[in-house]
Amino acid sequence: MNEIMHTLATLRRPRILIRAARIGAADYRREAHLRRYLGQGRLPRSDAALSDLVEMEAALENQRREDNAGYSASRHVDILIAMMGEARMLRAITPQPVT
Repeated sequence: MNEIMHTLATLRRPRILIRAARIGAADYRREAHLRRYLGQGRLPRSDAALSDLVEMEAALENQRREDNAGYSASRHVDILIAMMGEARMLRAITPQPVT
């Protein structure tokens, strides 16, 4: 889990994509969002879902950078919303170290 959270913490994307995703993350619904991207089966745990979402987002980022005609900014924002939502859920269920 620490590796995924580190990846998210060091993620650098255009400000407009992140801003749109933050706005959308307020309305994140796990069931609806994840089913759209991960299929109709049983939903995975947040850490597994987040790992899959990170891979999907990296592919979209590559398309964006290459000016690929198939790139979809709205899909990219949706994936970022799901990533933010899953990361938030993962942080909420992960015990925090006592300092």
